[in-house]
Formats: sequence, structure tokens, C-alpha cells
Amino acid sequence: MIVRNWMKRDPVTVTGDTLVSRAERIMTEHNLRALPVADNGRLRGVMTRIHCMRAAEFVSRTDDPHEFAYYVKRLKVKDVMVRNPSVIDAGDTMEKCLRRGQDENIGQFPVLEDGNVIGLVSATEVFSLAAHILGVWEDWSGITIGPIVVGNGTMAKIIETIVATGARLESIFAVRSKRGGEETRVIVRFTGADAEAVAGTVAERGYPVLEICRSTSAASR
Repeated sequence: MIVRNWMKRDPVTVTGDTLVSRAERIMTEHNLRALPVADNGRLRGVMTRIHCMRAAEFVSRTDDPHEFAYYVKRLKVKDVMVRNPSVIDAGDTMEKCLRRGQDENIGQFPVLEDGNVIGLVSATEVFSLAAHILGVWEDWSGITIGPIVVGNGTMAKIIETIVATGARLESIFAVRSKRGGEETRVIVRFTGADAEAVAGTVAERGYPVLEICRSTSAASR
């Protein structure tokens, strides 16, 4: 999965000379947590809602009308933004993006191509990606197998077992229990067969069934 295919395209940006008070209004109006700061398409920094809150909190604590006037009319984004922020390239993978987000504790990445800001990856895009992978808009039945050690041919045997029940396999993916660990949970989504029956067959083949589930839309029918 390549970043350019999952990012938010043409994100809202501000320039370094934008007033902080205006940047705060923009983030509120568009329900954003951060704004890339760009001049002529070139990234200069990132302005977050936290920066706005800290600036506003400082003004409220001083209770000084001059400080308030400065915040509203003179304080600019370039005065409080994060310079040289962490970025991701449009050609990088989403897997790399997610890994960096976890390792660096970063909630959003401006996406660059040839040095220009062309997108943004934030928690919203990550949730959207997870929703597509899990098929939240589809009707399906599913089981989770494991934890097991996945070796050469394990996934093929699981697929063979599922298909032998008459089910139509929609998706299958493995989730490691922890970083570097050997135990894995195998999540299977299928249609055209009863979930309990499929789970019984899988268990008979020696695979522990952790859970059985159906999509919300399917369960409501």
C-alpha cells in the first residue's frame, strides 16, 4: 500500500505569515488536528491545535489585554510552528508510515513529492485504511484463529480448510501478537457459509478458534 493512494490529497495549508488566531479557526472549521505550513508549496513547518491551545492558555493566564491583542492581531504561525517536521514521501509505504508514527509518537505526516506538499496522513487516514482492510462496509462472517505459530504452508492449509466448507474466502491476514514474537492470530473473512460450521471444521483440523464474528451490517439483517 503506497502512501499516495491512501493519503488525504490537497490538504488545507497555511503560510508562515498566517495569524495563529486564524489558523485556530481554520482547524476548528475543518475539524483538523494539524496544518502543514507551506510557502509556494514548499513545506516550512507544521502547526498543531496544541500550539494554538498553548498560546491561548498563556494569554489567558497573563490576563493582559496587550498580550491578548498581540495573540489576535500579531502572533503568526511561523512564531510557534514546528520547524523541520517529520515527513513521509508519497512513494513510501503505509506500513513504513505507521511504523514511524509508532516509533516517533507522531500523529500526522505531511506527504511530500519533489519537495512539495501534496497530501497528509493522519489518524483519519489510518482509520480509513483499517476500515478498508477489515471490510467494515461489507457483509461477511469471520473467525480468528490462534494464537498459532505460522510456518511455511500454514496459511495455505487454513485457506484450503475454509474453502472446503463451501465458504467463499473474502480476506485473510495475519497479526503478530507482539513485535518480534512468533505467535500470530489469523483473521479470516468469508461469505456463503455458516460461521459456527466453519469454526467447527477449522477446530477439527487442529487450529484453535479464538472468536467467531459477523459484520454489523450482516448481523442486523
